[in-house]
Amino acid sequence: MSAYDELMAFQRQTEALGQVAGRLGWDQETVMPRGAAAQRSEEVGALHAVLHARRTDPRVAAWLDAVEGETLDQVGEAQVRHIRRGYDRAVRVPADLAAALARRTALSQGEWAAAREAGDFAAFAPVLAEVVALKREEGAALADGGDIYDALLDDYEPGAVAADLEAMFSALRPGLVDLREAALAHASAAPTVTGVFDPQSQMKLARQLAKVAGYDMTRGRLDKAVHPFSSGSGSDVRITTRTSDTDPFNCLYSTLHEVGHATYEQAIDPAYALTPLGAGVSMGVHESQSRIVENQLGRSRAFTGWLYTQMQQVFGDFGIDSADAFYAAVNALHRGFIRTEADEVQYNLHVLLRFDLERALVSGDLAASDLETAWNDRFKADFGYDVPDAAQGCLQDVHWSVGLFGYFPTYSLGNVYSGCLHSALRQAVPDLDDHLAVGDMSHASAWLRENVQQHGGLYTPRELITRACGFEPTEAPLMAYLQEKFGALYPEG
Repeated sequence: MSAYDELMAFQRQTEALGQVAGRLGWDQETVMPRGAAAQRSEEVGALHAVLHARRTDPRVAAWLDAVEGETLDQVGEAQVRHIRRGYDRAVRVPADLAAALARRTALSQGEWAAAREAGDFAAFAPVLAEVVALKREEGAALADGGDIYDALLDDYEPGAVAADLEAMFSALRPGLVDLREAALAHASAAPTVTGVFDPQSQMKLARQLAKVAGYDMTRGRLDKAVHPFSSGSGSDVRITTRTSDTDPFNCLYSTLHEVGHATYEQAIDPAYALTPLGAGVSMGVHESQSRIVENQLGRSRAFTGWLYTQMQQVFGDFGIDSADAFYAAVNALHRGFIRTEADEVQYNLHVLLRFDLERALVSGDLAASDLETAWNDRFKADFGYDVPDAAQGCLQDVHWSVGLFGYFPTYSLGNVYSGCLHSALRQAVPDLDDHLAVGDMSHASAWLRENVQQHGGLYTPRELITRACGFEPTEAPLMAYLQEKFGALYPEG
């Protein structure tokens, strides 16, 4: 075997163990008994210790040095690039720190859920302080004298730095604020659904939507969780959603969102399975897939016309008397506190709040104990009204409890990417609305699969989006889409 072959054989086992670790996380979020949390923490810590040992194994460095003398094709070069990057980052983090982080976040996830249910931030603040301290330590090790937040961000969006994202978001923010204020000032009361919606019926329709959006149920499953998510890659990609007796959109559009993530993983070239190329290249690109399925496709006038008839068949009369009214209801601008339930115009404002606060936590400018006050003050300044409780404020997201610092900005970056991809998709498939109007997303799915998804980690994130769209990523297409859509929904006068 060549050095490259030996390296890839070793890496394949490491990737397989990483998938097992992910499956433990899925189990913890869906069906694990609540009393198993402490034991699961030890299990996860032990597995991450094994993974860290493999990722820092001196043989990896030796194989990487030996590979320098081999002639590799494009795929081989990309595999080596990912492995070298992963190895260089892994060896900077002490093994005991990696295990401590895994154990602490496995426990803190349950502690967050309990505090969220009780709306009690004070109970969670000491836990968050421990997680932040561990992540700062990890970030300092990864940064090697550089910016700690950028080092953490690089885990989710390789090559990105906070300063560049801040510049992009600063360009996006004024347009979002102006559009929101204009829409809310001239909006009449938007139609709303009424009634009680059976959770089992919601899940049945959610499964139908998942299949329409291209999700292969023979290689996945749909379950319920407190916070919807997608997990896995290749031939085992699982998604979750949640139900509300009075708000079926929460279930249906959370499902479409997670299907966007899952179909990305399912569509990656099978030859890349259990290798570094066998997963989405970044969380920004991943988010572009979920947002385009959920929003530009799933909330389009064409697709909501079809969905309206499906809702009638499942739920009967639910207070909406026309497809046009249903489209307005699905896309209503409204006051709210929950990021995952926010409309397209205001969603990024929720993300930018988190981006700024988590940078302050990581830098030490904001103490964990002061987060609730800082959150509430910032929310009041951005949205104009008070947060009623911690469950609808700083405890609503699971991310910080499990140490995902640097993750939040990829949501807005993903929206920017989705705006670019949607523009290119419309050019490539000019009759797209005709297909969406009959519940057919296959043409959109095929374009995304060919231009984005099949490549996995072959290209860098920015390179991938540029190749797919024919132009460098910019916030302009997203703003043009939002202004056209919501300008028509909420005309002045």
